[in-house]
Formats: sequence, structure tokens, C-alpha cells
Amino acid sequence: MYEVDHADVYDLFYLGRGKDYAAEASSICQLVRSRAPEASSLLDVACGTGTHLEYFAKEFPHTEGLELSEDMLDHARSRLPDVRLHQGDMRDFRLERRFDAVVSMFSSVGYLGTTAELDDTLASFARHLTPGGVAVIEPWWFPETFADGWVSADVVRRDGRTVARVSHSVREGKATRMEVHFTVAEPGRGVRHFSDVHHITLFHRAEYEAAFEAAGLRVEYLEGGPSGRGLFVGVRP
Repeated sequence: MYEVDHADVYDLFYLGRGKDYAAEASSICQLVRSRAPEASSLLDVACGTGTHLEYFAKEFPHTEGLELSEDMLDHARSRLPDVRLHQGDMRDFRLERRFDAVVSMFSSVGYLGTTAELDDTLASFARHLTPGGVAVIEPWWFPETFADGWVSADVVRRDGRTVARVSHSVREGKATRMEVHFTVAEPGRGVRHFSDVHHITLFHRAEYEAAFEAAGLRVEYLEGGPSGRGLFVGVRP
């Protein structure tokens, strides 16, 4: 049985399912520039394999990425050889410069476990913003908008591979417990299965807003967003 590159499978699956990274990145760039018209630098926190960052790099003269997973960073480096990438934790990172925008997509902040960690993360974001700079966060579901027991199932075919993904999400205390199973089939290599369990915190809207305000950022919540979970936008005075 062959080994599966998990990060590669995630990319293949979401691209095959139709996630439009280019359009999402473009909408974030427009949002940033509506608050900071002269913005020219951006930091993508929890940048993963660089799928959003690839498009941010086309919009801003200077972009950098921060990611905790070395496996994800390896993919991002191969995709973006000219972009400076850092391995680091969103809760307490310290880079050498500030940015006009600091963003975090795909509900990555949901992997923070407590409001204290959320506060630390927004303080780190604010510390790396220029005056007038903009922080944008795509949150996870709020407790009242999460659909307990949600089942998702998709099959995609791309680049000669077939990937089936099934997930089941339940409320577990103050978090979502999401169990995800992938089956990957490739001609000449056979079939491989792997699974992940994700614990994603169901922060209240007020808890996000309090973290922005504690970091000294003027905050607003926008409905909709790339995945229907909305966006939080903070501006450093």
C-alpha cells in the first residue's frame, strides 16, 4: 500500500470541488483596500499550502506567509519559491517587519482552544500591522449557527486521481468534533484511505469582537464571506 501526501490530497480535493481561491483572494484584497487604499504588503497567517497566498502575491508588491505545519510549508515553498515563508504559531509570532494587512483564511482561527489563545492571536496580528493596517479573519461557525450532526460527502476526479471525502460534525462541549475520511484511488497505485479528527472551537461572535478590541483594533463583522461564515475586519488606528 502506498503512502498518501495528505497536503497534496487536500489541495486536489478542494480545487476539484470548485473552491475558487482566486476569487476569494480578490474579494479579500478589495476589502483590505476599501479600508487602506495604499496597502502594499500582506501577511497570510496559517497560509497552508499557499493556495490563497499565490493570488495575494499577484495583488500586493510584498507578501509573506506564516504556517505551523512543516508539511504544508513544503508545498507552499514549491508553489511560491519567491515568497518569504515562516514556520510559526499564530498565537505568538514575531517577524522582522509590519504589514498593511494581516489575514487568516479558511477558519484557521477555529483551531485555537480558548478565548485567551484568541486574544493572544489578535494581539500578534495587531503587533504586525502598520498604522491604519487591516486584519481580516474568516471565523468558524458560531454556537448558534453550527449544524450539529452535519454530514458532508463529495467525490472529485482530478489529475488522474479520484478522491472521496466524507465528514461528520457534532458538537462536543464548546467545540465542533469533525471526523473526516478520505479515500484516494490512482491508476497503477491502487486505493488508500486515511482519516482525520478536527476539534474546532465554537467561539461566540462577541468573543471574536472582544479579542479584536483588546488588541486595539476597530472591528466589524461582515455577513457571508467565502464559506458563509462571515468575516471579521479590524483596523489599527
